[in-house]
Amino acid sequence: MKFAVIVFPGSNCDIDMYHAIKDELGEQVEYVWHDTESLEEFDGILLPGGFSYGDYLRTGAIARFSNVMKAVVKAAEEGKPILGVCNGFQILLEAGLLPGAMRRNESLSFICKPVKLVVENNQTMFTGEYDNGQTITIPIAHGEGNYYCDEETLKSLKMNHQIVFSYQENPNGSLENIAGIVNEKGNVLGMMPHPERAVDHLLGTSDGLKMFQSIVKNWSEAYVVKA
Repeated sequence: MKFAVIVFPGSNCDIDMYHAIKDELGEQVEYVWHDTESLEEFDGILLPGGFSYGDYLRTGAIARFSNVMKAVVKAAEEGKPILGVCNGFQILLEAGLLPGAMRRNESLSFICKPVKLVVENNQTMFTGEYDNGQTITIPIAHGEGNYYCDEETLKSLKMNHQIVFSYQENPNGSLENIAGIVNEKGNVLGMMPHPERAVDHLLGTSDGLKMFQSIVKNWSEAYVVKA
């Protein structure tokens, strides 16, 4: 499987993501600059964390207009797995690939620490290697991770089982403890915690590795069926 790590001006978790895929997962991966217009050669798309375009205007608001985002939207429509982490999640929200919006943390301060997540839905291409209801440890590092949506959207998220991860203890004020959601189609995941920083026991936890393994397993099974 071949992954693209999208690099925007201000991305700072792209190297972590690259390392997770190449050195821990053992799959092909390339950095892809924000002005790229095609992602046809890639099987999976990763939008890393950071401060794209300095977070000016709003987090992710400028990045969503980058040339590469047209290709990301096309890849999502084709059913390719798209993972947006932290700033990547914020960009996916701004691009309309996921519902809702991000507000500043309730504490109005930047939070960086490991947190406990509950796997709310293991029937996705991102979570198949986890058990439903499993508690995992993944670090967070954000100032605007307070997820919000209106009542109708929340009802839809619940009904369609789109809430994939929730915080065991809410660190940022996020609605319903939401830490990660997927689109209705199930191939676009946005999450504030950083699984790419949790792929080796030397980092304190390897709980994030199963997410990337889930993507590869799902892709491999789908590829074998098509072949």
